[in-house]
Amino acid sequence: MFTGIVQARGRVAQVQQNAFGSRLVIDRSAWDPSIHKPAPGDSVCVSGVCLTVVTSDTRVVSFDVISETLAKSKLGSLRVGDEVNLEGSLTLTTPLGGHFMQGHVDGVGQVAQVRDSSDEWRITVAPPAGLMDYIVSKGSIAIDGVSLTVASVTESTFDVALIPTTLAVTTLAKLRASDAVNLEADVLAKTVVNYLKRIGYTGSGANTTAQGVSMQALRDAGFGK
Repeated sequence: MFTGIVQARGRVAQVQQNAFGSRLVIDRSAWDPSIHKPAPGDSVCVSGVCLTVVTSDTRVVSFDVISETLAKSKLGSLRVGDEVNLEGSLTLTTPLGGHFMQGHVDGVGQVAQVRDSSDEWRITVAPPAGLMDYIVSKGSIAIDGVSLTVASVTESTFDVALIPTTLAVTTLAKLRASDAVNLEADVLAKTVVNYLKRIGYTGSGANTTAQGVSMQALRDAGFGK
């Protein structure tokens, strides 16, 4: 599990193709080695994808990435020199500053617009259509492994606003229109929506809205009063 609070940016040092996918070698020198000491077998969130450490020292950390992961996330398009967001897995003493993340990418979205005015930095993302049911205003979303709050939602896109700390610590400041991003919807939202669908709330009728399940549907199912 992860929280989406990025600890450092790494840089792709090598991408080694092999029979099952690729070996991804990340320069982790910006990830303070006196604090973060990933060991073989540990889980690390790499731009939103949970990967298992194969080798690690104070300079680089490597991961084996299978073909399915390469195909279903943007890791398959990484090249030497690209930056990635890094976060070690949760412990019982880790502050929960973001939200619960599994590092299981639900889909690859596309940046539709970036507005970087002097008083606000806002990004509009078009996710795969199947994810829209899980994305709600003021809810949580992970973009490239960064925990963010959804600012607004339309039928096919959502906005997030980025604070200066996020821009400084993560790779999101480099995003531009048409860029691909790894998306992971809030696991709690996915659980609730999938449960409601299983008991008969399919996204149409009196108990739903154009954006998905309604508040009345949630009440009828026992969520809230």
